[in-house]
Amino acid sequence: MSDLALASIIFSVTYLLIISERVHKTAAALAGGLVMIAFRVLDQEEAFAAIDFNVIFLLVGMMIIANTLGKTGAFQWLAIRAAKLARGSPIRILLFLAVITAVASALLDNVTTVVLMAPLSIFVASILGVSPVPFLISLILASNIGGTATLIGDPPNILIGSATNLDFLDFLAHLAPVILVVLAVFLVMVFFLFRRELQTRPELQRRIMELDESEVLTDRPLLYKALIVLALVVVGFLLHGPLDYEAATVALAGATVLVIVSGQHPREALLEVEWPTIFFFVGLFMVVGGVQEAGLLEDIGERMADASGGNLAAATMLTLWPGAILSGIVDNIPFTAAMIPVVDKVGQDLQVEGTSNNPLWWALALGAGLGGNLTIVAASANVYVIGVAERAGYRITFMQFLRYGVLVSAVSLVIATAYVWVRYLL
Repeated sequence: MSDLALASIIFSVTYLLIISERVHKTAAALAGGLVMIAFRVLDQEEAFAAIDFNVIFLLVGMMIIANTLGKTGAFQWLAIRAAKLARGSPIRILLFLAVITAVASALLDNVTTVVLMAPLSIFVASILGVSPVPFLISLILASNIGGTATLIGDPPNILIGSATNLDFLDFLAHLAPVILVVLAVFLVMVFFLFRRELQTRPELQRRIMELDESEVLTDRPLLYKALIVLALVVVGFLLHGPLDYEAATVALAGATVLVIVSGQHPREALLEVEWPTIFFFVGLFMVVGGVQEAGLLEDIGERMADASGGNLAAATMLTLWPGAILSGIVDNIPFTAAMIPVVDKVGQDLQVEGTSNNPLWWALALGAGLGGNLTIVAASANVYVIGVAERAGYRITFMQFLRYGVLVSAVSLVIATAYVWVRYLL
């Protein structure tokens, strides 16, 4: 049996196990990665090289910072303030948090944003006496939408920017306009999707308005230290390109400084890390690395290029729509990495002039970013939030998320299609 066929079978079985949830997703992903090694689709060195440690250590660093910040009562303070601003209305609070999440995802990155916002969303739901699941699903969807708008907002955009030398302003000018429209439509959709689920009793609303948020701040000295470190990390994220440091280095540096200045033992800080989520990524990266090494992703990309028949409009649509669907299946980071050389070659073959006006790059960015909302395994932010929900006692299944993810992704991609067509192809 060829490596391509074997890798495809291993990937399919692993994915089916994740969807069925008969085996925990972390165990399924790790088993899939190890089977890739056992059947020599990858050797151990190649399997470990497939793991994106920038994503892994970015998550670990930000989890430590977020968990330390959580010990101060900061999230509870923000939750009460948000609830008061929305006059205790759960659906208004959800919309308020969705906007904050989308904006923060564009300015930081969507992984960092959900690490900070997930605990806040759970606490908001608890004081309102409603399920946090609508908040967490909306958090995921908003983070992927907002993150698509900028160079640093979503890992696929970082990969595209690195390969093309497109800068922050290029991404902002070409993607932010359509993302603003997508976000506005998304907020309307969220209102109608969740308003019936988010009903609370009038007495709870009155109780929220009577809460004193200052009382939940339990450790102000630690709060100030954590906020200073977080602010420096944010500055580091904004400058990591010119400084030539990866985002993971910035996050780990911030976490290390915070552990030192807070006086907490490293064991205490590391115990709070969502290790099942981290090792899910380890396994998933190895599984996808196997199908990538076997040439499956490259083969798919080349078939998409051949199907375009040398037509720029067809090539753009084949990059946007199938790209979004495949990103939702195999994770948008490795898919984007595999597609970058394919898109570059197609652009050269079609003699597209100028990088910033090449619709193929923006179709790839929009497909990978918005396709990240398709399934719970499509993007790093999704997997993290699902893990946080599980730890808090709330299970969001693959199929439960898929109902919302397919709808939001489809509407978003229709808007993106119209935008790309009008701006670049007419």
